[in-house]
Amino acid sequence: MTSIEEVIGQSQHRGSLSRAMNFQAFWVLVAAILACLALTFLTDAFASERNLFNVSRNFAFVAIIAIGMTVVIASGGIDLSVGSTVVLTAMVISVLMSGGSGFWISALAALAAALLVGLLNGILIAYVGMPPFVVTLGMLSAARSLAMVLSNNKMIWEFGPDHDLLLWIGGGSTLGLPHPLYALLTLAIIAGLILRWTRWGQHVFAIGGNEQAATLTGIPVKRLKVSVYMFSAFTAGVTGILMAGWLGSVTTNLGQSMELAVIAAAVIGGANLAGGEGTVLGAVVGALLIEVIRNSLILLGISAFWQGMFIGSFIIIAVAFDRIRKLRSSD
Repeated sequence: MTSIEEVIGQSQHRGSLSRAMNFQAFWVLVAAILACLALTFLTDAFASERNLFNVSRNFAFVAIIAIGMTVVIASGGIDLSVGSTVVLTAMVISVLMSGGSGFWISALAALAAALLVGLLNGILIAYVGMPPFVVTLGMLSAARSLAMVLSNNKMIWEFGPDHDLLLWIGGGSTLGLPHPLYALLTLAIIAGLILRWTRWGQHVFAIGGNEQAATLTGIPVKRLKVSVYMFSAFTAGVTGILMAGWLGSVTTNLGQSMELAVIAAAVIGGANLAGGEGTVLGAVVGALLIEVIRNSLILLGISAFWQGMFIGSFIIIAVAFDRIRKLRSSD
């Protein structure tokens, strides 16, 4: 019987393709930098302080969730419910604060709601045996519907006694940098260390690389899957709170289709949709490239309707690149 060390070793060997993954993340970062340089020369607005502030803030929202999505993909799953978890979390904190509750109590309740979404996803996937695509697609609809029920499908823009605190946390800045960027940097460092140095992180890649072997060697696959989906929901919950503060109002269309940009960021950054591969750095640089491209479309006067075309094309190209790389490595 294969030992747990061998399974982890196999995962590290797959992840020993980390050079290839880091190689992809490196070139994505290079592409983002080149795009920034090109836009600096092609437009007068891109390099302005205000625009760079907006780019860094907007990309942080996608990157935070992309970190959670990368962990899910690395475990061999997918989470299509993150956009709805964003709006549900934002709506919970908004409803509670508008009713007079303080920020911290409301934020904890909102994160608890997000974690409950992840818990339900994880239980249905790990213990009931339902496909991740089906479960999270159903949760996409259910969580957004619950947000509509909580708000009676109305916009909320008054956040009670801690109104200014919420706006400062989500929309403020310190030392010229937006607060969501600080949240991203903190989460990226912590998640990177956990994935690299803890047994939990090693097991995530092990079950994504070979779930059957991981089960035979005693890795608690079911519990691990539940924790993975809860982590993904947590990152979406943090983003929901930050976005509520940034926008200063919450409507039920918040986070709509956001899961597409998040999956694209993870895949572009080197996450393998078959499982077993993915890095925090890749998720962050993938989100950065997507936001730079989105910003460039606006500055160059190109219709925003083309944004979906670019994101969809990036997903296909990234997956095709991964397939070609694997075929070459197997020869």
